[in-house]
Amino acid sequence: MPSRTPQPEVLISEVGPRDGLQSVKATMPTADKFKWIDALVAAGIREIEVASFVPARLLPQMADAAEVVKYATTAHPSVTIMALVPNLRGAQAALEAGVHKLTMPVSASHAHSLANVRKTPQEMVQEVQAIAQLRDELAPSVKLEAGISTAFGCTLQGEVPEDDVIKLAVMCVQAGADESGLSDTVGYANPAQVRRLFRRLRQELGEHAGAAHMHNTRGLGLANCLAAWDEGVRTFDSSLGGLGGCPYAPGASGNVVTEDLVFMFEAMGVSTGVDIEKLVAARVPLAAGLPGEALYGMTPDAGLPKGFTQHA
Repeated sequence: MPSRTPQPEVLISEVGPRDGLQSVKATMPTADKFKWIDALVAAGIREIEVASFVPARLLPQMADAAEVVKYATTAHPSVTIMALVPNLRGAQAALEAGVHKLTMPVSASHAHSLANVRKTPQEMVQEVQAIAQLRDELAPSVKLEAGISTAFGCTLQGEVPEDDVIKLAVMCVQAGADESGLSDTVGYANPAQVRRLFRRLRQELGEHAGAAHMHNTRGLGLANCLAAWDEGVRTFDSSLGGLGGCPYAPGASGNVVTEDLVFMFEAMGVSTGVDIEKLVAARVPLAAGLPGEALYGMTPDAGLPKGFTQHA
């Protein structure tokens, strides 16, 4: 019998085509988005957030969201294609376009929630419930994740009580979300805080506890991902070249660099299913579609250590 390829131990969820592109001033041409997505899939990325379904007047970078989703789901049916939806109208458009998974930003910070989606956290829980009901009617196989934004602090509000974060995540799952993860939207998190919050989240939600979405604003992105790994998290959001931030959170820069995250896990002997050299090569179509945009990452600059071999 042929040997079965073991399942990778972590899932790297690439958010650059959404989180990264909506955070830069330039708009990447649609054809270049297609080439970038193709390159990410060729590298072994199995989940990609490709778009955000918001009005084009607010985020012109996402005006082609439906077209991008339709291309990605058709060209790469075995890859989980996700889109961010802030409200019911966005969710309907995303479902009609054929997404495999919806992600919703539900902010634990009252001030950030109003700035980002013009709703309170409690009103967003009601939105989660409405979107879950719509999903059940139109496409019950589609997953719904409620990511708790500003879970580790907020540039507008300051400290965000941990009890508020956990309570909100539980409410989102009770409202119909399949899972709820934690996002360090503004890069305030530290490893001790990450361990504490994800431990509580997993105790409360079990299998419904979702991804770690860390930012590298203060250089702690990888340390925080490792802390989340220590607590049992196995899905990590990251962005090729470290693109991304939050347009409604002043001072929020840079997601964790996908290339560095993959290298960290592979160097530890933790399989990601991602080919690092092909992942670095995916920077070529990214740079072509966003000429002049700064790309970050230590691994692409330094190269792989002598004798390094990827986890089989």
